[in-house]
Amino acid sequence: MAPGSDESTRQRVVRAILVNGPSTAASLAEQLDLTPAAVRRHLDQLVAESALEARDPASRGSRGRGRPAKVFALTDAGRQRFEQQYDDLAVQALRFLAETGGEEAVRLFAERRVAFVEERFAEVADAHPDLRPAEVLARVFTDQGYAAAVRESPVGDQLCQQHCPVSHVAHEFPQLCEAETAAISRVLDTHVQRLATIAHGDGVCTTCIPDPGRASGLPPVAATRSSSTTKKEKVAP
Repeated sequence: MAPGSDESTRQRVVRAILVNGPSTAASLAEQLDLTPAAVRRHLDQLVAESALEARDPASRGSRGRGRPAKVFALTDAGRQRFEQQYDDLAVQALRFLAETGGEEAVRLFAERRVAFVEERFAEVADAHPDLRPAEVLARVFTDQGYAAAVRESPVGDQLCQQHCPVSHVAHEFPQLCEAETAAISRVLDTHVQRLATIAHGDGVCTTCIPDPGRASGLPPVAATRSSSTTKKEKVAP
């Protein structure tokens, strides 16, 4: 196999982990249609380059015999293989903005930066009426380089951003994360909660989007109608 082909395959391996989170060699082989031996060779090289690190899998109760398969996760160096929209110059610019305009100026900048959420949400929702609101958001954020996906939880959906193009800047300026969370709340017209962020050392940015139906045990439509009825009863004379 030519060196260029090896590099292209390693990029596919890294992107698969970026999108899907820490993965085993077996799962990567299945996703990428490669042999387990080929995947392990690329994983070994990426670990040697400090792009990936091998971790023990999270314990989930009793396991059968044999050593559990290692999972491979991106390191900071691995994330830097992907284009960063912001670098040291952006950090310096925001520091200057904070010094000259104060915290309010940084907050206003952060709000302007995430204007794409509200600008694109309705457009994507109209183009894809089959998508749930959280899935629409995932499309919007993915288009901006966040590699976002949706996972279901007992109380609703979780918007998971496997990549954050502003993570290095947001580590020093959390207003960027706060503005994202606020924009998500506005387009969904509901309170959401940020559970984790890449900027603060987590493997993925995770935002909890509650679903009244799942939280109450009712189907979503029934829960919405029940909520609406309750509100009407409260305001009735």
